[in-house]
Amino acid sequence: MSEQNTPRSVSVLGLGPMGQAMVRAFLAAGVEVTVWNRSSAKVDAMVELGAKRAATVAEALTANEVAVLSLTHYAAMYDVLGQAPEALAGKVIANLSSDSPAQARAGAAWVRERGAQFLSGGVMSAGDNIEHPASYIFYSGPQEVFDAHAALLRPLSPQEYLGTDDGLAQIYYQALLTVFHPWLLAFDQATAMIARSGHDITRFLPFAVRSSEAYPYFMQEFAEANQQGGWADLASLKMMVAGAQHIIDASEEVGVDAAFSQLSQTYWRKAVAASEKAGKPVSTFELIGGTA
Repeated sequence: MSEQNTPRSVSVLGLGPMGQAMVRAFLAAGVEVTVWNRSSAKVDAMVELGAKRAATVAEALTANEVAVLSLTHYAAMYDVLGQAPEALAGKVIANLSSDSPAQARAGAAWVRERGAQFLSGGVMSAGDNIEHPASYIFYSGPQEVFDAHAALLRPLSPQEYLGTDDGLAQIYYQALLTVFHPWLLAFDQATAMIARSGHDITRFLPFAVRSSEAYPYFMQEFAEANQQGGWADLASLKMMVAGAQHIIDASEEVGVDAAFSQLSQTYWRKAVAASEKAGKPVSTFELIGGTA
């Protein structure tokens, strides 16, 4: 489909913070948007911006060839689209909701069984700020379906098409969140240590940012090591156990919960024990991956 022949209209079902951000992005790009949501207040807010109201799921699906779903999980997709399964025939469903790869594959099969095409997406954004320079969207599913509708979906964020496996977008999305979620907790613990020690978080922040600049180096080093079974050195593993204890002590001295660091320490301890038992270094990558 050429850029000139690309449909300039889309339906968006699900108007949480992310769904509303998508509607605003479409409207800003001149795309006509029809919206549906369980609660009318969120629909009203989008209609005020220029979106069209769909009173029912069937009406939302009928309005346009492509429907973008922004829901809590794939179970919600069944609840929503199950209200009008007869309206799915001939449509394209781009589900940008979060779930497991297996749930994405099952959801794709369910949609196709009802006569629609399907794309899975994972929205990597700074919160619900899809306009942030770091924001982008993973897509997976049939190449021809993505190619045919990429131009219509482009206002949402830069696109990263990964491949035909319907679960692939969720594999990458959930893998990156696996890194991000512990970082959030670690940053809370770190800044709590600063605050409970009577010091200023704002003064600490530039050093935290400066430290993060080394993360790409470590990612590269560990990615290469993990392709070979993971980094492991018994003396270094023992140092990690000791270093974790120092963090635990520094946290608990000022009344900060150190459970997160204690959990980290258990993995270093497991790696030390496994290494000593095996008579050779065993990496945390092997332990976590179940290949030790």
